[in-house]
Amino acid sequence: MNIIVCVKQVPSSNEVRLDPVTNTIVRDGRAAVINPFDSHALEAALCLRERLGGTVSVLSMGIPACSAMLRDCIARGADRAMLMTDRAFAGADTLATSYALSLGAKKLAPFDLILCGRMAVDGDTAQIGPELAERLDIPHVTDVFDIEPGQDCLFVRRETDDGVERLRVPLPALLTVTRELGNPRLPSITGVLHGEQSEVTVLSAQDANADPDQCGLSGSPTQVTRTFVPQGRGQARSIDGTAAEQAAAIADIIGEVL
Repeated sequence: MNIIVCVKQVPSSNEVRLDPVTNTIVRDGRAAVINPFDSHALEAALCLRERLGGTVSVLSMGIPACSAMLRDCIARGADRAMLMTDRAFAGADTLATSYALSLGAKKLAPFDLILCGRMAVDGDTAQIGPELAERLDIPHVTDVFDIEPGQDCLFVRRETDDGVERLRVPLPALLTVTRELGNPRLPSITGVLHGEQSEVTVLSAQDANADPDQCGLSGSPTQVTRTFVPQGRGQARSIDGTAAEQAAAIADIIGEVL
């Protein structure tokens, strides 16, 4: 089974810098890590390869410094890596990002399965996986926590508001996965050395024959118009009395606010 894992580099803390003009996150490669959910997607891919054979390719869109993250993925067991990087891709929303990733996936074809983390911790949109699947015109399932191979298909289980669904998914397909699929493995010393010596394939917008109108800010129908950090006021009021008196006092406070 040939598997592509989409990975993203995210800030390692909540203290991020925003571009004052574009209102997008400044991604300079410092204090950045692989998106935690994507680490679980990579682990799921490696486990499937161990059972079924095949290859695991990692694909990312970002700044050149993302190549270090991709080499870490190779150190953990991935076979090859591709980075979509170009100033033309900068400022992309989820739609423009999925477009760039679809071009990369086509370069890595043929593939049987694409795995993504259920969401990125810096955006929390959970849109990239489904949008990428639609770009590639393949079936997709979100929030998968269990995968079982079948004959030219996969049997997956996913959490829903109404319980657990078990679905048969024909291949090729795309799945977004949760943490329950397994804890990410750590790279061995041999793996680290292999990752440092491995080449990351780099594709520019021109290399991928990308349409400029679908890339970056130009291809992003959604844009952030304002960002701010909420200021904590730190106000508190102590309420004494019986439970009934406290409840009445709280109701009065709510009434004042409303």
